Parts: sequence; C-alpha cells; structure tokens
Amino acid sequence: MPRQSRIDTTGALHHIIARGIERRSIFEDDQDRFDFLKNLGLILEQTKTACFAWSMMSNHFHLLLSTGVTPIATV
Repeated sequence: MPRQSRIDTTGALHHIIARGIERRSIFEDDQDRFDFLKNLGLILEQTKTACFAWSMMSNHFHLLLSTGVTPIATV
C-alpha cells in the first residue's frame, strides 16, 4: 500500500532521507560533500526553504527542512 501524500504547506517540517542502493556510497570524498552542500545551499536560497539540520554519511544523508514558498516535492 503506498504512503499517503505528504502535507506540504508553508512552514511544514520534513525529514528527508536519501540512501545509496545496497548501502553503496553516495559521497566518495570531501569534494563530493562540499559540492552537495554548495548545491543544497543554492536550492534552499532560491526556494526560500529553511534547513534546520543536516547530516551526511558516506552512504546516505538526512535533512530537516521547512517548506518555503516552493513545495518540497518540486525542489
């Protein structure tokens, strides 16, 4: 059974997780991590999305975001 649609109103909090398939690495080195954070920062600024916390491991990451003017699903 598929999950219900996420509530995505302005100010809603979302815990976003992305993992590598079969626990494979998604970040190979510090440059990959830097590039990810740089791109994330640009997207957050453009969409007025607030990031309250983030964590990056070699095979996955977590973000705690609050919806801004653009719905999270379109970011």
